[in-house]
Amino acid sequence: MKQFVLLGIILSVAGAVRAEQPKVAIDKLEGKTILVFTPHPDDELFGAGGTIALLNRHHNRVLIVIYTNDNKGSYDLEMTSERLARIRKSEEEAAEAALGTPKENIEWMGYDDGMLEYAPQPKLVEEATAIVRRVRPDVLLSIDPGELYERWHKTDHRMAAFNTIDAVRAAEFWLYFPNQLLEQQLQPFRVPEMYFFYPTQQETNTWVNIDGVMDLKLEAGSKHVSQFEPAVHKYRPDWDPQELARTKSEMRALQPKKDGHFVEAFRYATGFNQM
Repeated sequence: MKQFVLLGIILSVAGAVRAEQPKVAIDKLEGKTILVFTPHPDDELFGAGGTIALLNRHHNRVLIVIYTNDNKGSYDLEMTSERLARIRKSEEEAAEAALGTPKENIEWMGYDDGMLEYAPQPKLVEEATAIVRRVRPDVLLSIDPGELYERWHKTDHRMAAFNTIDAVRAAEFWLYFPNQLLEQQLQPFRVPEMYFFYPTQQETNTWVNIDGVMDLKLEAGSKHVSQFEPAVHKYRPDWDPQELARTKSEMRALQPKKDGHFVEAFRYATGFNQM
């Protein structure tokens, strides 16, 4: 009997999550501070790049926080981690510039690719909590900690998702990392709204129409040269024109659509799960 009661509670909570909607759609916000946490340079682009472009277009202040330097993802035997980190930083700055985000709005936490799950705890949560308290965003975007990520091989995705929501919760209560108030004058802060990208299909409750910025998203994606073939196996800093056209066409084909429009999917929430 307890199992059926618990199932009913879970389904009720899930229904409430799907029904929750923002008072002002994210693509209509103006003059707000938006904080984006992403595991790697490019995840925020593929998950929310069109939305970021719209936020910048509407004169919001968009800040990107990147957990890792993405310094492992190459099959090129002549590549080094140090060189790849520099390449990924340059590519990320170029990609975000295409979306309208200045490079001074990009913050690197500096962890090695694939190693986030093994970073010192609770140091990682403390660092992210300090960022939330310092920035005091009107809206926070992050990778969704939904159940699919618990079985992903990309450990950075799992850890970035869980760590960010842990930081969101900690930021509210000053007794989490009280040194931040006592030594840095960082006041407690409650994040008002959150949008999680890469949501599970059953929990997606918000879609953003990105028809008007789809070409910008493709252009930004193409800045991540090292993440596409042939550069993954043998790095080259530029594109063959035919390869570039083919890659953009593939990215366009992979972009989700809803009612005939290009969209980005999110799970919208205004608080953390207390159950």
